[in-house]
Amino acid sequence: MLHRRPAPRPVLPAHRWSGESRLRRFWNALRWWLGAALLVGAMWYFLGQQRIGPDAIPAGPSEVIKGPFTRCGKGRSMGCVIDGDTIMIGQRMIRVIGIDAPEVRSPRCADEAQKGEAASMYLLALLNQGPVTLAGPTPAVRDEYGRELRHLLRARADGTVQSLADDMVASGLSRPYLHGSRGPWC
Repeated sequence: MLHRRPAPRPVLPAHRWSGESRLRRFWNALRWWLGAALLVGAMWYFLGQQRIGPDAIPAGPSEVIKGPFTRCGKGRSMGCVIDGDTIMIGQRMIRVIGIDAPEVRSPRCADEAQKGEAASMYLLALLNQGPVTLAGPTPAVRDEYGRELRHLLRARADGTVQSLADDMVASGLSRPYLHGSRGPWC
């Protein structure tokens, strides 16, 4: 007499023998991604809300400058805009503290040149809106190119302070920068 082996029973998938429903498996897979998205969103919210410029015009020596400003090399005026983060007043070159704008003089690509021109024109428009206070460390701190590092601030009628650096970053034409390596604009 031959013994026949019983037909093999189908092997159950792990979720079936462990008792997990499809909804539970889906939630377990999704939970990690939701946590990561929540963390990234919170970082974006809190880090994106930081001011670059001070909330008030600092006490101590400051200098008020008035326009009209032009683009450097185009017309004569006391002050001119070199690019989106650098201005010239007389013989002084001043770098705006806290931002990095695309290069105009030696761009790496056509897109950077276009963005740099837009940033320069926006800074020019901001400067020509009214008197601006140059504030910063005393004595003046200079960067590796010999430019004075200054905040460009404007007192508003309601008592608040407008930081031109904050406006440049909010426009998307520059980005926050305090020192170190800079990302490409291309």
